[in-house]
Amino acid sequence: MKPAAFAIKTEVSDPLAATFVFAAAKTMYGGKEIAEGEIVFVFASENEGGQGLVARGIVTAAESVARKHGLLRQTPRVSIAVRRIAPAKRRLGRRELKPFADWNDGRPETELNFKFYRQATNKIVGISEETASFLGEFF
Repeated sequence: MKPAAFAIKTEVSDPLAATFVFAAAKTMYGGKEIAEGEIVFVFASENEGGQGLVARGIVTAAESVARKHGLLRQTPRVSIAVRRIAPAKRRLGRRELKPFADWNDGRPETELNFKFYRQATNKIVGISEETASFLGEFF
């Protein structure tokens, strides 16, 4: 089943930029299906000095990155360009999501905590319709 929307947690040098370019981003949880025209929520990675959710945008370009020859296990990677359509009006990051650790409770906060912070790596993930709706409340 195709994700309803996508979210990316990565280094964001300018959270107020009109456009973002993310090269060779790791993908997990359906993130490799991201394509032009998709909604994406941008999280500035706390590992890189960011503060969590910073923007909602539209993917203006998406291109799969070729796998390296000779490596058996590789996480799919995608390069994307994003046009910011709204800045976040409220904070949502690791601190706010950490209490949501009952992996089976079905809450949008838990989905984000699981996909972004259970493994601290930066990545693009697919998110459910409920989680996309929840994130929409931050704009």
